[in-house]
Amino acid sequence: MNVADKRAAALDALSERDGVLVAFSGGVDSSLVAALAHEALGDRAVACTARSETLPAEELDDARRVADEIGIRHVEVEFSELDNPDFVENDGDRCYHCRTMRLGKMFEQARDLGIETVCDGTNASDPGEGHRPGLRAVEELEVFSPLLAHGIAKSEVRELAGDYDLSVADKPSMACLSSRIPTGIEVTEERLSRVERAEGLLRAWGFTQFRVRDHDGLARIEVGHDELDRALDADFVRAARTHLREAGFDHVTLDLEGYRTGSVSPAEGGVSVFDAEYPTSD
Repeated sequence: MNVADKRAAALDALSERDGVLVAFSGGVDSSLVAALAHEALGDRAVACTARSETLPAEELDDARRVADEIGIRHVEVEFSELDNPDFVENDGDRCYHCRTMRLGKMFEQARDLGIETVCDGTNASDPGEGHRPGLRAVEELEVFSPLLAHGIAKSEVRELAGDYDLSVADKPSMACLSSRIPTGIEVTEERLSRVERAEGLLRAWGFTQFRVRDHDGLARIEVGHDELDRALDADFVRAARTHLREAGFDHVTLDLEGYRTGSVSPAEGGVSVFDAEYPTSD
């Protein structure tokens, strides 16, 4: 089945619903689902974004902008993962606890709106991408994942998002802020806040694919391989050292292996880092 046929099948499946609420982050996957739902159902489709400490303010702004771009009704709910001690503990099932709480709020909002179906942006590539405990929550809560159900893989998601002229079609994946904290280190508001401030600097400097990992006070900066040269610029290094220390980090490092998913613990990949104690003069 080609991508056009998959899109048509997803539209048909959505159009059979009385209404849907889309768990909407503003990323490319959920944005495509929102666009499909809006095309299939019009005003009977609603996008819902959950605000919490793990969602960067810039991502919330993006979600609002993209919902307006699509033309879909957009609502927001608020909750705190930090209210759940299982989430705070940050074991291997952190994403399961987070997704269960987040989707639970979606179902509450859907009930308030008289909507029976909650959709999410899980795509056909997600189940094959290693340990994904969040997918267990999707299955347990019986969330409808139209991209997964109709075999739409990540590359096809971006292709279809481009067909809809969505501004996020090429947006890099952006996991929640808690993914920057290694397993076993408690997730706290302080750690989430300093990661958000640190990543704000990289965004301001124009980096497009990046993470700042918080190793209990040591910041490990990852940037895309094609951006490593820029990260080694003396002016940026000085700015990163100053800004990240002001944000609350004790040490600032750059990962010379560059950005990659699932690398939150240095022990997992023999990560090479250096402490960014650049001289103050050239």
